[in-house]
Amino acid sequence: MWNTSDLNDNESYIGEDFSPCHMVSGKDSTGVAVVYLVVFFLGLLGNSVVIYVVCLMENRRTSTDIFLMHLAVADLLFSLTLPFWAVYIYTSSWVFGTHLCKLLSGVQEASFYGSVFLLACISIDRYMAIVKATQFVCSQRRVVRLVCGAVWLGACVLAMPVVVKREALLMTGYDIIVCYENVTAEAVEAWRVSLRVLRHTLGFFLPLTVMLFCYSWTVGTLFHSRNSQKHKAMRVILCVVLAFLFCWLPNNITNFIDTLMRSQMIQNTCNFQTQMEEALQVTEALAFTHCAINPILYAFIGKKFRNHFLMSLVKRGLVSRMVLSRYGLGSPSSSGNSRMTSITL
Repeated sequence: MWNTSDLNDNESYIGEDFSPCHMVSGKDSTGVAVVYLVVFFLGLLGNSVVIYVVCLMENRRTSTDIFLMHLAVADLLFSLTLPFWAVYIYTSSWVFGTHLCKLLSGVQEASFYGSVFLLACISIDRYMAIVKATQFVCSQRRVVRLVCGAVWLGACVLAMPVVVKREALLMTGYDIIVCYENVTAEAVEAWRVSLRVLRHTLGFFLPLTVMLFCYSWTVGTLFHSRNSQKHKAMRVILCVVLAFLFCWLPNNITNFIDTLMRSQMIQNTCNFQTQMEEALQVTEALAFTHCAINPILYAFIGKKFRNHFLMSLVKRGLVSRMVLSRYGLGSPSSSGNSRMTSITL
C-alpha cells in the first residue's frame, strides 16, 4: 500500500479499486510503442508537407483545400502527442506529471474530434461541388473559415471533460503512475461509459453516416457523368471511406464490447478483461495510424498536389524540370483553373 506522503505535488492517489487485473506484457508494449513512433514520424512529415503545399496555393485554394489544411493541422497535433504515449506504454508508467497529462490528453482528444469532423466537412464540400454543382468562391471563403472555426471550437469543448478530470495518479500496489481520470471508484465506470458513448456517437457513427451519404451521392453522380476523371475520383472516394472504416471500426467495436463488459451486461472475468486490454491497445494503435494515412489519401494521390509540390522543389533547385515532364506535369495554375478541382480529387 502506498502512502500519500510519497506523492509529488502534482500527483494524486488511486485506490485498490483502480488496480488493473492484468498489466500488458513488455513485449506487447514495445511493439505498440514502436508503432506509435513510426506513425509519429510519418504523420509529422506527411502533414507538414500538406500544410506547406496548401499554403503555396494562395489564391488558387478551393474550399476543400482549406478543409484539408485544417485536417493536416489536426493530424499533425495528434501525431505530436504519440511519442509521449509511446514512452508511457513502454515504461508502463506516466513520467511527465499532471500538467502534461492534462495538456497532451486534451490536445489528442481535440485533434481527434477535429479530424473526424473535418473529414465529414470534406465529404459535404465534395457533395456540394459535384452533386449540387456549386462551390464556394473566393468571396465566400470566410464561410469556410467560420465552419473550420466552429469545428475547432466544438472539438475543444468535447475535449474539456478529459482535460478537467485527467491527472497523474499513483496506483495502489504498483510502483507506477498512470495518466487517468481522477474520479471516485463509484463513478469511474459511469464516467468511462459516458465518454465512450460520446466518442462512438460524435466521433465515429455521425461522421461515418455523413461520409457514406455524401460520397454515395457523389459516386452516383460521377458514375453517370461523362467526365474522363470520374473513375479516378471514384477510386479516391472509395479509398477514403475504406481507410476510415479500416482504421477506426475495429477500435470502436472493441471499445463497445469492453463497455458492455464493464457495465456488467456481459460476463466480466479476469481472463476476458486481459484479452480486452490487449485488443484495445492493438486496435487503438491501428486507429492512430489514420493520422499518417490521411496525407496520402487526400493529397499525395492528387495531381494538383504533386504539381504544386514538385514545382516548389524546382524553384528551390532541389529537383530538375525533367521531373515535371517525366510525370506529365505543367505549371501549377494549369491544374488549378477550375473551382471544381481540389487536391483531393
